[in-house]
Amino acid sequence: MKTNPLNRREFLRNTALLGAGLVSIPAVHIASAADTPPDKIVIGVMGLGRGGDLARGFLSVGADVRYLCDVDESRIGKLASAIETRSGTKPKTVTDFRRILDDPAVQALAVAAPDHWHAPATILACAAGKHVYCEKPCSHNPREGELAIAAARKHNRVVQHGTQRRSWNRVVEAIGLVRSGKLGRVLFSKGWYTNARGPTGKRTPALIPAGLNWSLWQGPAPEREFTDNVIHYKWHWYWHWGTGECGNNGVHSLDLCRWGLGVDYPRRVTSGGGRYYFNDDQETPDTQVVAYDFGDKAITWECRSCVPFGVEGTGFGAAFYGEAGTLITDGSGYVLYDTKGKQTAKVVGNSSDGPHLRNFLDCIRSGNRPVADIEEAHKSALLCHLANISHRVGRAINLDPQTHRITGDAEAAALWSREYRKGWEPQV
Repeated sequence: MKTNPLNRREFLRNTALLGAGLVSIPAVHIASAADTPPDKIVIGVMGLGRGGDLARGFLSVGADVRYLCDVDESRIGKLASAIETRSGTKPKTVTDFRRILDDPAVQALAVAAPDHWHAPATILACAAGKHVYCEKPCSHNPREGELAIAAARKHNRVVQHGTQRRSWNRVVEAIGLVRSGKLGRVLFSKGWYTNARGPTGKRTPALIPAGLNWSLWQGPAPEREFTDNVIHYKWHWYWHWGTGECGNNGVHSLDLCRWGLGVDYPRRVTSGGGRYYFNDDQETPDTQVVAYDFGDKAITWECRSCVPFGVEGTGFGAAFYGEAGTLITDGSGYVLYDTKGKQTAKVVGNSSDGPHLRNFLDCIRSGNRPVADIEEAHKSALLCHLANISHRVGRAINLDPQTHRITGDAEAAALWSREYRKGWEPQV
């Protein structure tokens, strides 16, 4: 894998950890030399909420941000001007991301539209020969994750997931310590997220705002009437488009937990909680505690969307409880404790999209798989989907150890996929 000389210190540290068996960095070649793009990779960005950050981030690591796309025209102009000021070239602006896929000069698509778009757009982009940076979670349901993997492999595309902590040097260091035996045997990990979100209100039919293509915003989701409390954020809390707080923020901490413990698929998932704090029509829980049984190890995840007081002293994080000590990460740095609770080390880390975006670009050039490859992405997003399925059916669910599919529960298994609007069904 090619390394950026500006990132030499991080590269040397990771190389040392790799030599000690503390961290695994994939180096599987997935693209032919003929596919290698020119040094300045051309990118289009779909969805300009989080996508605005990605556009600026890609520009900072040397990409050519050629296209900006959003179904709401009011979100495009200001960002396009900012990109032009920084790069000297004004990006093309479109409302339909398929126009980006039509351009043979584009090598990659960044998908930052709402959750129900993540996998369908990824699959279409792979089929069009584009590499993909896909925001989390990589799918709206488990079947979409399976299809996204199949699309990436069929078309030999690099697909990087927006679980960016896999590229942050202090987090890599922390997970390396967990997996090295520094804490002794670690059989249990806990992740969490807390916030102080307000009510969603009631979904009231309203006029579609000028400049918003509501039909294209819905895309693969069966069409619904426009209401005034969906865009541009509250869609997260409705199953039709979103994946709740677990898919929104839980995927980050669950990815750390799964990575640190070295586990892939659970055998049993149990979710408890509900929508308690406000009398509105939010469908996803504001309070949720999920238990994952992997047979010989376990993970729990906790969310409190309306009570910001954190866990282990931080509002977001993951903890690893070992026989010889404990490690707690806030997602950037980490703290070590001995078995008596005495702090033995504290390491402060930085948070930036840069290393993760750079890893994606480097893998496009080299053909290596990225640190948050779509297969790893699916395993972590699946934990969120299973939590939500358990919540929706109101009971524990079990997975077949060979197929990793829900077993013995037809109602829960029916939520493995979803209904699609005619003509938008994802296909590989």
